[in-house]
Amino acid sequence: MDVVSDAISAIRVGSPSSRRLRVSGGWCVRLAPYEGAGFHVVLSGSCLLLPDGGGDPVPLGAGDVVLLPHGAGHVLADAAAGEVRRAVPFEDVRDTDVHRPGPGPEVELLCGKYRLDRSRTHPLMAELPQVVHLPHRVGDLPELRAAVDLLARELDERRPGSCLALPSLLDLLLVYMVRAWMARARTGAWPAVLTDPVTTAALRALHSDPAAPWTADRLAAEAGVSRATLARRFTSLVGRPPMAYLTWWRLTLAATRLRDSDVPLATVARESGYGSPYALSHAFSREFGTTPGRYRERARVVRPAVTAS
Repeated sequence: MDVVSDAISAIRVGSPSSRRLRVSGGWCVRLAPYEGAGFHVVLSGSCLLLPDGGGDPVPLGAGDVVLLPHGAGHVLADAAAGEVRRAVPFEDVRDTDVHRPGPGPEVELLCGKYRLDRSRTHPLMAELPQVVHLPHRVGDLPELRAAVDLLARELDERRPGSCLALPSLLDLLLVYMVRAWMARARTGAWPAVLTDPVTTAALRALHSDPAAPWTADRLAAEAGVSRATLARRFTSLVGRPPMAYLTWWRLTLAATRLRDSDVPLATVARESGYGSPYALSHAFSREFGTTPGRYRERARVVRPAVTAS
């Protein structure tokens, strides 16, 4: 696994949900804050996204994609909608409720959510801004554009297998949105982390085999530099030393495995690089303030099923 894939996989829960919305005239809908990430794809027309808290309006046009990685509340509205306090809650909206006579053209959107477990958010995901706007430009971000085109076709044609194809394409969309943000970001640590060859080599090694008996010397050899050079560059960019990052990542993997499976604790310990269930339990309790067994019980209580629609 690579860092981006692991960072997303560690926090994803269930399947994404989505809804197609066609609106026209003077319309305005509110999406409440959400324990996950929201996204919108503008299939046709244009509108405004108004973030909660008084942020600048974000104009969206046909082909634009926007990700709200921290589930921030916001309003979607026609450019001439006026008073946003009159916005209709998104969950209560039917297409017929927001089709109103007016000068504005019809707007068609794909709106959706990814449910995330934020208890162990990877710093790469935590660094994403509140709103990631990826405007459509001809020839720009071809992978993302291809995913948007495929989504539009699945929504239009509802061919056999679409119940599997649609959530899979939505998962792919999330990867492409994060990848596009990293390619365009002008600030933040992680775009720089993953362009530094030394740090990237070390991270690739740790993520490829986190259960291996890593030492600082072995990891430095894998990155092709001295131990001191690796420690300096890795700590400067990532924010923690290589072996401290490995410990954090191993416990994150253990928590994810406990949350998503019923495998025995001995298996979780072996897969995450701990020699025994006792060793894992000791480290886990120190990090999480609870035992692995209690963590698993609590995760089952708060983990609802989420399906695409």
